[in-house]
Amino acid sequence: MDKTQAKNRIEKLSEEINRQRYEYHVLDKPDVTDEIYDSLAAELRALEEEFPELRSVDSPTQRIGGVPLKKFQKVKHMVRQWSFDDVFGAVELQKWDEKVGRMVEKSEFDSESESNSDFSVVDYVCEIKIDGLKIILTYENGIFVSGATRGDGVIGEDVSENLKTIRSIPLKLNYPIDCVVVGECWLGKSELARINADRIAKGEVVFANSRNAAAGSIRQLDPKIAASRKLNSFIYDIDYIEVKSQKSKVESVIQNSKLAEIQIPKTQLEELGLLKKLGFKVNPEHKLCKNVAEIQAYYDIWKDKKDKQDYGIDGVVVKINSAEIQEKLGYTGKSPRWGVAYKFPAERVTTVVEGIQVQVGRTGALTPVAHLKPVLVAGSTVSRATLHNEDEIERLDIRIGDTVVIQKAGDVIPEVVEVLKSLRTGREKKFHMPTVCPICGSVTARKVGEAATYCTNAKCFAVEIEKIIHFVSKKGFNIDGFGEKIVEQLMNEGLITNAAEIFELKRGDLAPLERFADKSADNLIEAIVQSKKIEFEKFLFALGIRFVGEETAVLVANKISNEIKNQKYKIKTLRDVIEYFPKITIETWREIKGIGEKSAESLVNWFSDAENIKLLEKMDEAGVEFIVPKTEGRELNARLVGTTFVLTGELKNFTRDEAKGMIRKAGGEVSSSVSRRTDYVVTGAKPGSKHKKALELGVEIIQEEEFKKMFL
Repeated sequence: MDKTQAKNRIEKLSEEINRQRYEYHVLDKPDVTDEIYDSLAAELRALEEEFPELRSVDSPTQRIGGVPLKKFQKVKHMVRQWSFDDVFGAVELQKWDEKVGRMVEKSEFDSESESNSDFSVVDYVCEIKIDGLKIILTYENGIFVSGATRGDGVIGEDVSENLKTIRSIPLKLNYPIDCVVVGECWLGKSELARINADRIAKGEVVFANSRNAAAGSIRQLDPKIAASRKLNSFIYDIDYIEVKSQKSKVESVIQNSKLAEIQIPKTQLEELGLLKKLGFKVNPEHKLCKNVAEIQAYYDIWKDKKDKQDYGIDGVVVKINSAEIQEKLGYTGKSPRWGVAYKFPAERVTTVVEGIQVQVGRTGALTPVAHLKPVLVAGSTVSRATLHNEDEIERLDIRIGDTVVIQKAGDVIPEVVEVLKSLRTGREKKFHMPTVCPICGSVTARKVGEAATYCTNAKCFAVEIEKIIHFVSKKGFNIDGFGEKIVEQLMNEGLITNAAEIFELKRGDLAPLERFADKSADNLIEAIVQSKKIEFEKFLFALGIRFVGEETAVLVANKISNEIKNQKYKIKTLRDVIEYFPKITIETWREIKGIGEKSAESLVNWFSDAENIKLLEKMDEAGVEFIVPKTEGRELNARLVGTTFVLTGELKNFTRDEAKGMIRKAGGEVSSSVSRRTDYVVTGAKPGSKHKKALELGVEIIQEEEFKKMFL
């Protein structure tokens, strides 16, 4: 066979193998046996070995890499990954629905899109929540280029080689587009049974459930192991599409006959349809629901059916159907406002409370923890459960020695939900919150209006440990290798007493210590150095300010480069924070949309504390700096702060995302609809109904060139 003949044969084989793969693994309609599929693949592999120059990156033979990895590389997601908030019952679902209704009422939407749409503004799409591992897939020109785990939502692990072994994931899409899609990797229960039987025969520990097995398979350094476990996938979201240089979240310009088949999804249902058209495997079990009653009915059906499926199901994901409303409502600091995970009841089991101990957290709060007789629940063995606080112990009337019912939902620490008092013997012992801190011996106290009991010693060793653990965590400074044991070891040795002293550590400080060989000491010091440059929201979160979590930190970060209460507090450096933040009042903090009374009061208290300011000064001296949006063109930007832009039509010089980024960096805001509060409507070629509405309302309309000049 000459090269031309080989090329034609390779193309035919690839086409046929991909057809069979798609029908078998995506459509679940096999028309040939595995033996035939494998035989064709063997012929293709042989031809590619004979003519290696004809092997393409999307060849079916590239699903299994030959060389195991030494370690997984970290990768930054193009689009930040979010997790849905959970609700656990009809009452919580109803409250969420009412909250959505209030947010929708306050929002403004394009009148034309409302009148022409075939969906109600509060329609929902219910999708089965697969109990698997979240995956993010990236394609360029329709070719698979990488796949990653979620990680912390910003940084994940590159597991491309293992994901390529999943035959329901296409290596080449049906259309030549760039995109980022999100889905779930899962392992069938029948496949889990086969794997566990094999592991038992080999004397190996079995997997507790299919989710653990799927996660463990994807994190194998040798892709051949992942390939042997026959993983599967469902894809359910499009994060990003680029067609002909027009970028946005699910937005494209159609310019040829092939791509003309793609329509911009205006609803979640249309998005699922587009994913199927592209060649992904989409779970067919989804339903449009008009109201909470229909959602509940769908939920009840699947609560009964979930155990009959080959894949694990732990709830129903409820999403607003309208893409416009999704974009309008946006996200909190950690989750979408337009969707929620309606979880099935947590698995419950009984066990015995063998003791109750108290943990001291970073805020000084004392949390009672039940030490249990080990028991298997939700696929894992647990020996501890939170008791929350003194009021919860009294409400449950829980005693040491009691037989209790515990439940576990997802990865949350188990909790005691019921005491089986009929099984008491009379030897059970009541528990009382300690009057002194179990760590430092200081007096404890319960604050008025709060359920928690606190250690009154601000310098309590346990508090400082927890503060530093929080500081170096992934959501904070994310210092690789700086785990809880290292924190405790360094504090016990007196090498650090607060977070700022981390940046003063030298290799010579670590080398003499247990666990620190030369290389590990060098690695930790290097990780500390690398962490000194940090996004502002992570910096603020790392400080451990009470009532300032991820969401509040993001809200503050979005405002710090803008004016605060008409005073030009342009926060660019840690020195700026030290100088200006102590001057900000509760009222000023509350002017930031989304920051409540407790968060504002806590921010004022923290930045009014002289010890905390000294901590920041030490960090500044050590070279800690944070990343804030660049604000070039200072005088011009000052005019744009607080202004609202709406984009319509096709822009020639910018993508939509680039234009939005320019506006936000300048301190402006971007809206998806035109109202009397809109300052500028930027129009490109073929503007839509937003241009017409701007004319009706008398809103200033500017062309792309004029918009461009604003940022020069």
